[in-house]
Amino acid sequence: MAEQGLPDLQITDVKAICTAPDGIRLVVVKVETSEPGLYGLGCATFTQRPLAVVAAVDDYLRPFLMGRNPADIEDIYQTSYLSSYWRSGPVLNNALSGVDQALWDIKGKRAGMPVYQLLGGKCRDRVPLYAHASGRDFQELADQVRAYMAQGYRYVRCQAAVPGLSTYGAAGSQAGAWEPTPYCQMVPKMFAYLREQLGDEVELLHDVHERIPPIQAVGLAKELEPYKLFFLEDALAPEDNEYFRMIRAQCSTPIAMGELFVNQAEYVPLIRDRLIDFIRVHVSTIGGLSMARKLAAMCEFFGVRTAWHGPGDVSPVGHAANLQLDVAVWNFGIQEQHVFGANTQEVFPGCPEIRDGCMWPSDRPGLGVDVDEALAQRFPFPDDPLNGSWAPVRRIDGTVIRP
Repeated sequence: MAEQGLPDLQITDVKAICTAPDGIRLVVVKVETSEPGLYGLGCATFTQRPLAVVAAVDDYLRPFLMGRNPADIEDIYQTSYLSSYWRSGPVLNNALSGVDQALWDIKGKRAGMPVYQLLGGKCRDRVPLYAHASGRDFQELADQVRAYMAQGYRYVRCQAAVPGLSTYGAAGSQAGAWEPTPYCQMVPKMFAYLREQLGDEVELLHDVHERIPPIQAVGLAKELEPYKLFFLEDALAPEDNEYFRMIRAQCSTPIAMGELFVNQAEYVPLIRDRLIDFIRVHVSTIGGLSMARKLAAMCEFFGVRTAWHGPGDVSPVGHAANLQLDVAVWNFGIQEQHVFGANTQEVFPGCPEIRDGCMWPSDRPGLGVDVDEALAQRFPFPDDPLNGSWAPVRRIDGTVIRP
């Protein structure tokens, strides 16, 4: 069905573009239309299983969507979501996201305005970011936080190495085994040191990365309460969601959760029961822009703020989609920062601008970012025997841990 005042439009091709300009496997979907030169881009990056997403896009969604009107975003999402019968999961959701974000990109380009205008317009002029600081010891970590503060950052995630152990997110971490108890003993000492050195002028964050037993996570959140974290991230694995009730009952440490969530059954109860403070989903892994805007709207009514996942394994197209949401939703909380290398910025012209500790929206129509397909082909996926899989981390006795 044609949009009022606009000629009918059809999807003429759907394809996955694979590239790794910074050595990280990225998947972007391009949706082409019957209007010459009009196409959209969407992020479908699932770094650990990228080729499975490519198959879902090329072998299943492409034939399903040929000839459809790209203006029908909601109906395309719903019919595509149901087309596999068994639905959800990171592979199918990322494939859906690639198409969904591309359709929003097309709609913005056709309207001649950035996507955030289609979502209701700006709630803010810029999007505060949090940077990643790490150190081999507390002093090195504090120095790095100060360096970020000097650049205008007001929010910094802090990770320090546990001597002799393979510590997530910490510079100087030793490869090898991991043990939760030394980590749980170290983290409160780390934040005591940082508050003494840095005062209260900076917001501090920390990522547990679900690596400790649930009851230790409850104790850690309680011990960190005096240090006034902006949030404690992924204290639990999704399989242990019920323990959030214990954390909430015992302390007021703000909780961010959701990086590994893929469907509503995981995150709706936590939001409804006010057990988390920040939703941290990887937007493409829950299905794309359409699902994320609905999730943000739900969160607003329960006092939960957004903090979309934003590492290097979200493509520049995905970061641009995050930015559109960040600008438009009232209950924005914070955005994770990633600074792309020169190669990635060349492959994806229009990468969101970062300065003064913030990401700044442009007025370019659509998502505001493009892809140089010829250049993208010069950066194939790296040769890796695990093909991008998450390498196992083990305890001293050999037990594999999450994740």
